[in-house]
Order: sequence, then C-alpha cells, then structure tokens
Amino acid sequence: MIEAYYQENIKVSDIVTSLGRSKQTVYNVINYLKERRSAYDYYNRYKINKKRCGKNKTSLTKSEKDFIQTHLEQNWSLDIIKGAYPDRISCSMRTLYRLADRGILKKEDLPWIGKRKPNGHSEKRGKQALRRDLRERANSYPNFKTEFGHLEGDTIVGEKHKIAVITSVERCSKAIITLKINGRKASDIEASINQWLSQVPSHLFKSITFDCGKNFLIGNVLSPKS
Repeated sequence: MIEAYYQENIKVSDIVTSLGRSKQTVYNVINYLKERRSAYDYYNRYKINKKRCGKNKTSLTKSEKDFIQTHLEQNWSLDIIKGAYPDRISCSMRTLYRLADRGILKKEDLPWIGKRKPNGHSEKRGKQALRRDLRERANSYPNFKTEFGHLEGDTIVGEKHKIAVITSVERCSKAIITLKINGRKASDIEASINQWLSQVPSHLFKSITFDCGKNFLIGNVLSPKS
C-alpha cells in the first residue's frame, strides 16, 4: 500500500493517517523505494532481519552434553542433574527438558518414574463376575428413589492406612451408618456388614450399592433379591 501511495505522490502525513502506521516506518519504506527497489524486496529484507531478532536458541557445549549423558546412563533425571551440579550446566532445568523436546538430548535416555498407561487404557484385572448393573436395581426396585431402605456405601481409610470404616448413607433420610472393619479386604467388609445386618430387622434395608472397587467383591449377600 505504501508503494502505491508513493507512486501517486501522496504526502507522507496522509499515508500515515490512512494506514495508521508510524511516520518513521513510512519514511523507511519510501527511502527504500527511492533506491529503485520494490516493496516485495523490502518485505524479504524485513523477514531476513526478523530472524536475527530476539535471543538465540540455547545450546550445550560438548562437555555439557557428555556430562549430562553420563548421568542419564546412571538413571539420573535432568532436574536432579541440574540440582546436584548447578554450576556445571549453563541453562536451567526447564531449558534442559526443552532441549530434550528439540532432540538435542535423547528422550529415550530419560528415566521414567512410575507406571505409564496409554490413552484409552482399561482395567483388565479382577473382573467382577457377580457384579449387578444399576439398571437391574431399577428393575428390582422401581421406587428406590423415593422409598426407604436403600443404602449407598463406601470405605474411608484412616491415617497411614491403619484404620478403615464403612460408611452407608440411606437415600431418603440421608442417615449415615458407620461400621468399623478389621481390614480392607472383601472378606473383612462382608463379615462386618453381615454382623450389622444380623442386628436389624431383616426387611428394614432392601439394597446396598457400592462402587466397583476390588474390595467390594463380596458375592450376593448384600441384596435380598440377589
């Protein structure tokens, strides 16, 4: 646009007002055009100069790479290497991980902490053959949302996993029942619930719903209609 205005002998002040650019920018382009060059040449020169702007990408010396690689082979992580030898490496810990993303450091040499599960991973262990679907509960008890006697249970584990209790909430009254258990195994939970149910009228509670944790694989003793 500046080139078109310049060829039509438009004043610089009018070009500045029309394009909303600074006066110095317009003068730079016009002075470049006066050297019998085009706006396209000016743009190409601008892109070349732009590449030289800003901070240069961080790089490691050969001694730094060898030092890091030696410790990676000893199963050190990048943050531990930087923390243990802050003066031996010229960049920060975050930059080290960016260098790994850029391929300067090999990602496959980094130690992986913990177990990784791919996206879409599904649990394959401990299939619950006796589990009942919630839709079966709706069929067995059509009024379970409004009638008394349906419990929803879970376990709460205490500090250092030394104590565990079962909590059961009655849906209508919101009453909370807590039962102490000797352990978190399915047999411990079943024994505690059976002992408690033996002390209440047999038809007071109709169903108890737990989640699908492995500790709730307790067979068909919880629902009278199982």
